[in-house]
Amino acid sequence: MITLRFDDGTLTLDQLGEHAALVEGLCVWDSRISRHRAKASAYAELLRRLHGKAPYDDQAKAYEILELAEARPRALRAYQEQAIAAWLAAQRRGVVVLPTGAGKSYVALRCMLACNRSTLVLAPTIDLVQQWVHDLQTRLGRAVGQYGGGEKNLLPVTVATYDSGVLLMPWHGNRFGLLVCDECHHLPAGVTASVAEGCLAPFRLGLTATPERADGMHARLDELLGPEVHRSHISELEGSFLANYQAEVVEVALDPDEQESYTANRKEYLAFARRAGVDFGAPDGWQRFIAAAARDPQGRAAMRCYREQKRLSRASRAKLRAVWDLLREHPGERALVFTEDNHTAYEIGRTFVLPVMTHHTKGPERKAMLAAFRTGTYPVLVTSKVLNEGVDVPEASVGIIVSGSGSVREHVQRLGRLLRPGAGKVAMLYEILSANTAEAYTSERRRSHVAFDGEQQREDFA
Repeated sequence: MITLRFDDGTLTLDQLGEHAALVEGLCVWDSRISRHRAKASAYAELLRRLHGKAPYDDQAKAYEILELAEARPRALRAYQEQAIAAWLAAQRRGVVVLPTGAGKSYVALRCMLACNRSTLVLAPTIDLVQQWVHDLQTRLGRAVGQYGGGEKNLLPVTVATYDSGVLLMPWHGNRFGLLVCDECHHLPAGVTASVAEGCLAPFRLGLTATPERADGMHARLDELLGPEVHRSHISELEGSFLANYQAEVVEVALDPDEQESYTANRKEYLAFARRAGVDFGAPDGWQRFIAAAARDPQGRAAMRCYREQKRLSRASRAKLRAVWDLLREHPGERALVFTEDNHTAYEIGRTFVLPVMTHHTKGPERKAMLAAFRTGTYPVLVTSKVLNEGVDVPEASVGIIVSGSGSVREHVQRLGRLLRPGAGKVAMLYEILSANTAEAYTSERRRSHVAFDGEQQREDFA
């Protein structure tokens, strides 16, 4: 009889004998232990191939059948019902794509109730982990474990960070029948994929608002979690389940001295790049520039020029004036000010005496800041990237992007921070661009999403 065992985040099978062809492509022979070995994630497919065709003893799984119930059930929205039905039809495996604020976590809860198996929820940040733990304990009326952020409490329903999951799987990857990956676009990145590969869970759910990755690795989500089973767009839910919104580009001109400095610095760093044979259009263009700059004294000067022209376009005096004017246009409304880097965030905070949250902000201080923002004690919160995803800020109705990357995901996530519905709410997302700089190209890249079709542009602050 074939015996399946869980071993250090993998599965081992012995005595396959004449049935080896059944598991071809899933297993490899491990001469060290004289057994076949497979990824733990292959568990469900292995059982499908063996069932009814070969006798086997499943000693691998250690997950429980639970009796989960929602403390206070609520009605599902139509698109949530469609998402859950599609996931169930796909053998309880797959990725659900819903905009921020559309109730992804409630879809996950209903999927948990449909499975009634011990469940591991993975999230990218401690803030999100704590949010999940609180939400699940409230809705399920039972204790929920937390792994990460100093906690190591494993229960039949547990929430962990992806980083903690990497450490958890070799020892406990067989204890969960359902794996839920929040913000699952993080999953295919490097070693993080080993979390899904080392987990035995036959049932899997991925949640994200923006699955696509610039490196194309989102294609691995099909292998790690299952196919995309449902997608709803912001434009489909706007005005009914999400707040109405407007997105507006505000173009400002650099002050003459800043424009002169920007042009000179940009000219010098690009001249060095051309002499070094660097093609920024190539996939490795930026890496080649860094390598060339590190080898050459002129290159180090060119790198300083690159950083200076970036600083001028990201945090010009005109941009700071525009931030102030936009905040004055929305008195009494909660506003989030987004930047690409900490330096710009702190500069805005110092200039206007505003609270600033970055990755340096400690957990207790971060909680206090968000609490003050929710109550209105802090009507404005400045942040670099830590509020791009995963933090529940339903009171925000104004977003001001002072600087950002070319990532479509980041841009959509920042919009998503504003879209939780409210009576009569119309969210406003402003994107401030420095005229006659490379920011126009970056902005065009990040706005290549259906959510930003038909957005307006003005030059009030030029």
